Formats: sequence, structure tokens, C-alpha cells
Amino acid sequence: MPERAIRTVIFDIGRVLVRVDVSRAMQGLAQGISLSPQELWAAIEKDPRWPDWQEGRISAHDWHLHIAKRLGSPITFDEFFEAWNRALDPQPIQDNSLFESLRKDFRLGLLSNTDPIHVAHLEATYDFFRFFPKSTRTYSCSIGSSKPSPLIFRDALKALRSKADESVFIDDVEAYVDAARSLGIHGIHYQNPAQLRGELNSLGARVPL
Repeated sequence: MPERAIRTVIFDIGRVLVRVDVSRAMQGLAQGISLSPQELWAAIEKDPRWPDWQEGRISAHDWHLHIAKRLGSPITFDEFFEAWNRALDPQPIQDNSLFESLRKDFRLGLLSNTDPIHVAHLEATYDFFRFFPKSTRTYSCSIGSSKPSPLIFRDALKALRSKADESVFIDDVEAYVDAARSLGIHGIHYQNPAQLRGELNSLGARVPL
């Protein structure tokens, strides 16, 4: 058990709350160009403007124009928008019973490296967002910094009015969990729903296994 009681639980979204399959999006975006979906994703992820896209320094329309021009793609913005969101599986990973149990004793927050297209789709699609007030949703594209920067973690703590040692952060990327721990936040490296519930209970939560 931690020395100070946990009061706040902060979740990553991708691959913790929502399954992500980038290949589905790339299949749509690859239409009309010579790159395979795998080559296309590598090009996008390594694009020099990728950090700007993730941290909100380029609009959705400008991102579409930038990618389409760079790759020589004829895709329209509406087609790009729809294809980009195909990466997100419509069936959430966690059952809402997890959030129902947690919200009785904890403040709940979200902390995600994501972009404005995905944010709009996520918030319109998944019912679990009702457990997370808008003020406690920290997105890289909204605040101009991304994990593993300490800035985004501090923004999340501020939004939740929580101290680091009173908070636990859950992420599937171990480096991001380590970044949170370096700030004094308790960390859970997410692997599966049963493991998550077990580790939350070890920190004082009372969630059904």
C-alpha cells in the first residue's frame, strides 16, 4: 500500500480503454498511392510535423493537406477524417463497472497523446466518457505537450486538483509509466483488464475482479 491514500486515478486511452489498430486506418489512407499501409504509417509517424499534430500546433485541415501533398494522395478531407478514425475499435476494452466502482471513492481523469480528429470521434462514440468530466480530460493536442514530458502530467494533476503521491497513472507504454513515477505518481503498466483490477485493488480500490 502507498504511504498516502490514492485519491485520483488517471487513465491513458489508447490500448487501455480503446483498442487501436493503425493498419485499418492506413488501408484507407493508402488508396491511390504507391506505399503499403505499413510504409505509409512509418512515413506519417516519422513526419517532421507529427509532433505538431499531436501537440495541437496544426489544424486537422492543415494536417490533411500536409499529408496528402507529401504523399501525393488524392484523398479528400472527409475521406481522410473517416479513414483516420478507423484505427479506433468501436468496442471499448474496459467494462463500465470498473468506472462505476472507482468513481465512488476516486477522482477520475484521462491523459492521452492524441489529436483533434480522434478526440472528436472518441468523445462522440464511447459511453465511458461520462465518467470523466471534461475538465479532467488532458489531451496532448489541447495543451501543447505530450508524454513523456513532465508538463502534460503536471497539467493533468492540476486539472484534477491532485498531488502526485495521491494519484495513480495507468498506461500500456512502460516508458510513460516510468515518466509518471519519476514525478512521484504511482504507476500501473497496463497489460489486461484482470491485471489492472488486481493492481488497483492493491492500491486500495474496491473494484470487482
